[in-house]
Amino acid sequence: MSSNLAKHFLLREDVTFLNHGSFGACPRPVFETYQRFQLELESEPVDFLGRRLTELMKPPREALGKFLGTTADNVVGVINATGGLNIVAQSLPLKEGDEILTTDHEYSALEKTWAYVCRKTGAKVVVVKVPMPFASEAAFTDALVNAMTERTKVLFLSHITSPTALVFPIERPIQEAKKRGIWTVIDGAHTPGHIPLDLPALDADFYSGNCHKWMMTPKGSAFLYARPELQGMLDPLVISHGWTADNKEPGVMGPFGNPVFIDQIEMMGTRDPSAMLAIPSAIEFREQHDWASVQRACTALAQDTAPRPPGKTGLRPLLSPRVCGRRGGGRARYRARPRKKTPGPEPLSSPEFSAPQMVAMPIPECDPKEVHTQLWERYKIEIPVFQWQDHYIARLSVQGYNSKPQMDYLLEALTELLGLGAQPERKRQHG
Repeated sequence: MSSNLAKHFLLREDVTFLNHGSFGACPRPVFETYQRFQLELESEPVDFLGRRLTELMKPPREALGKFLGTTADNVVGVINATGGLNIVAQSLPLKEGDEILTTDHEYSALEKTWAYVCRKTGAKVVVVKVPMPFASEAAFTDALVNAMTERTKVLFLSHITSPTALVFPIERPIQEAKKRGIWTVIDGAHTPGHIPLDLPALDADFYSGNCHKWMMTPKGSAFLYARPELQGMLDPLVISHGWTADNKEPGVMGPFGNPVFIDQIEMMGTRDPSAMLAIPSAIEFREQHDWASVQRACTALAQDTAPRPPGKTGLRPLLSPRVCGRRGGGRARYRARPRKKTPGPEPLSSPEFSAPQMVAMPIPECDPKEVHTQLWERYKIEIPVFQWQDHYIARLSVQGYNSKPQMDYLLEALTELLGLGAQPERKRQHG
């Protein structure tokens, strides 16, 4: 990839930033567009919010609709995907005994959302344990279909999983759910701008995705999609000027001239819409820099880096035995010479199911919080490290501003911290 891309981002030069997946990073030209709208708003707030906002919000929806293969009337701006999915979850007419079918790979905030909905409605969450390592679309679909019953009312799936960075093959499960009259609700937080997304072709009932991650828009820009015939089911989380008492009647438009779906969610009182207004600028940035080529290079770098950490060698780690997963009391003992290498942790999936630019790198058993802290404090590496079930993971994200020397630096740091090999010369690679 072009080493010149890093100059277009605002990231600190002293930090090796390998965590685009959490909150994204916005290119300078897009951020300048965002700030220009903010200044325009502050120069005449009444004109901006009171007279022009409805028209200002149309170009972002049109650009986003085109990007997602749908129309502007089927997508509405929300602050983040969690907010969009909350609108859906809290609108569905669930009752006691109904079931929400999902997997054990979902984002924790949405697990809480469904728990909240179940507490209010008496519905129940049914969690399918996905066969691991993830290597078969058929096994995934069969596990979900086998768990569907007459009580299943909702199928809730991540498109790209947050903890495990897997691309779930959700097409067949969506169709199987539709055959049974089950609503399909998809968490696309990591999808837009990361993998191709054609919402009508996917045919999910409801889909919410973030723009601030892989589309690289400012924070506070996301969307909720609903199939046209189901938009009337949804109620906003905030009742404000966009809502009307007759909004469930056929053919009724919203008070600002848009479909009810748009007005009741978009027009909810005073807020700064500048992040949404910058969406066309982010799409233009991608086009100007041939982002398809950038993504191919990023994918190659991410997928090449993930398998590279070696197995344990027995060399003394920089961190304490407790941090590196040794158990038992008493004083830690180390061999004077390296042991024979043993195989490292196995990958979570076969390559075709790994997210292209975000990879769950398996690492040896450790105290993940301490490893995360030391990567930041000793090396200024920003990367999430955590335990998911019985797996220890460093979730690597590779975006256009990253480089191979940064990947090498990460692996050197992990090697040194976890005692995976000979301790390297301490150096920081940023290029």
